[in-house]
Amino acid sequence: MLAQEIIRAKRDGQALNEAQINHFVRGLVDNSWSEGQVAALGMAVFLRGMGRDEAVLLTRAMMNSGRVMRWPGMPGPVLDKHSSGGVGDKVSLMLAPMVAACGGYVPMIAGRGLGHTGGTVDKLEAIPGYTTTPDPARFDQLVRSLGCAIIGQTADLAPADKRFYATRDVTATVESVPLITASILSKKLAAGLEGLAMDIKCGNGAFAATPEFARELAESIVAVAGGAGLRTRALITDMNQILGTDVGNALEIWETLRYLKGDGPREARLHEVTLALCAEMLVLGRLAADTTAARVKLQAALDSGAAAEKFAQMVAALGGPADLLDRPAQYLAAAPVVKPVPAPRAGVLQAMATRDLGVLIVELGGGRRKAGDAIDMRVGFSAVRPVGTRFAAGEPLAMVHAADEASADRAVASYLAACTLGDADVAASPMVMAEVV
Repeated sequence: MLAQEIIRAKRDGQALNEAQINHFVRGLVDNSWSEGQVAALGMAVFLRGMGRDEAVLLTRAMMNSGRVMRWPGMPGPVLDKHSSGGVGDKVSLMLAPMVAACGGYVPMIAGRGLGHTGGTVDKLEAIPGYTTTPDPARFDQLVRSLGCAIIGQTADLAPADKRFYATRDVTATVESVPLITASILSKKLAAGLEGLAMDIKCGNGAFAATPEFARELAESIVAVAGGAGLRTRALITDMNQILGTDVGNALEIWETLRYLKGDGPREARLHEVTLALCAEMLVLGRLAADTTAARVKLQAALDSGAAAEKFAQMVAALGGPADLLDRPAQYLAAAPVVKPVPAPRAGVLQAMATRDLGVLIVELGGGRRKAGDAIDMRVGFSAVRPVGTRFAAGEPLAMVHAADEASADRAVASYLAACTLGDADVAASPMVMAEVV
């Protein structure tokens, strides 16, 4: 079988069969397909598309390209959640211990920041000593004993996807629904899951900028996952503004701790999407009869401190400080310069250019301009006020945390430029825009 004939078939709009797809995936792993051939097939799929059956075959082949985790003898359901990425999205950090406190087992293999979106692994590495790369036996033991562990992707998990994605990233073929679907699900299936909740972010701070694209992606993921034997529910959630009150690696750990401990009110939008996704996971795992019953269990796990304790145990077991919940200021690095973003006039915050604010975090040093860049864990925004807030002149829209005065001043100006103030009140948009089951 020749690579060029497989490329030709897809170029001409034909559906690829299992043998052709397996040949391609093997070529990704053993390098028998050149970069040019990988890029050509990626472009052919981008332009010609893939049917559902093809996407299932590609997903399964990439899943089986490396190690596939198994969880024999697990006393409860093995569940996970995946987000398509947003600004201030720290939901995974709360979700894993909350679900674990309700009887689920969450082997979460998370990613690093990508473009303007923050990464769960980067956030956890703001905790001194926390290791995101335990060996497989230790990961297995932690999930079984604690109910959850959040780590980074290992090289032996769906290695075909890693190479294919790297090529797509530099050949303008990332925005293909079947290829996004296969990329996400190959890694989740390799984690040995029994149920998956998908969070498809939609809006000006999301990869899926329009409701139409978000729904197409959600429906594709649910259908392909089902075809591959993984029960999946997808929520389409709003990303037209920052999620939560804090953005930036150490700052998002601070917000996570406050949320889990109940120190002050939980930001309404963040609380709603976290509960909604957790509830879907409990229903998938048959730990609750419906989402209403699931929410009751989840709120009890928060109110009792059980979820916070799970998080504390996970942090300590993975090398972080045992008393992080009690003494976060001793461990989480703080920026030397903190400045308000003053409202230039009285009015209502009517919109945020959320992607621009995510890029601003990168410019402050809180993300990577290129692979291998060091991250400044201290920088970001706190006390972020949501769209619809009415301000007096000079009242802070947020607080900027920066490494020096000059970068703080630039960030204040850029934050203001990303915000639209007007006089009319703005109706609150629903956090969960749609559900795909």
